[in-house]
Amino acid sequence: MTDLQALDALFADRQDTWWDGFYAQRAKPVPFFVDAPDESLVEWVTGSPSMPGRALDLGCGNCRNSVFLARAGFTVEALDFSATAIDWAQQNVAKAGVSVHLSQASVFEWPGPAQPVDLICDSGLFHHLPPHRRAGYVERVASWLKPGGTLAMTCFKPEGGSGLSDEDVYARQSLGGGLGYTEAQLRSIWGEAFDIQVLRPMQAYAKEAAVFGLPFLWAMRARRSVP
Repeated sequence: MTDLQALDALFADRQDTWWDGFYAQRAKPVPFFVDAPDESLVEWVTGSPSMPGRALDLGCGNCRNSVFLARAGFTVEALDFSATAIDWAQQNVAKAGVSVHLSQASVFEWPGPAQPVDLICDSGLFHHLPPHRRAGYVERVASWLKPGGTLAMTCFKPEGGSGLSDEDVYARQSLGGGLGYTEAQLRSIWGEAFDIQVLRPMQAYAKEAAVFGLPFLWAMRARRSVP
């Protein structure tokens, strides 16, 4: 077992069985158990004259963002750790009448797309990673994007997360409900490999709106740095 795997084993509260149970309860009041795509993703895609190409949705859940990207003209690949989430995603993709290639795997075990993509969407995966996995995740995301490609990410602000520090995470062997990040932390973690173009709070929208947005989430658009 590698050191990373040994550290992963500390977080039994976020293993595949937990996530399968989480996604199995579709009727519970989880804010992102909706069909609407992220408001920030919609803004950035529709506001760009040259966006469509190949897209990758990491931690896709029920595929609400993947469906939007497919309808916008992207060739979409989507990945989630939970088999139950992928089952839900398959149903939503079929209902929408779009094409999305779905894979069920850990982001750290999946081999990656066949070729670098133009856009990566992460709506809620990053803030569920333990601290020892951050650097490897940034590296993988950067390697899967074309030079100059775009990362569209949403994650918890401090008030949206569990309030645990990195030290707390290992002392308790839990991330709580996910980790919150300050603007300075996000710029430090992502700023070396990416040019952060936008980092703002999400706009708030009602549950019935055509787009999804909650003010305790960050919306970050970043461009992969060109060597």
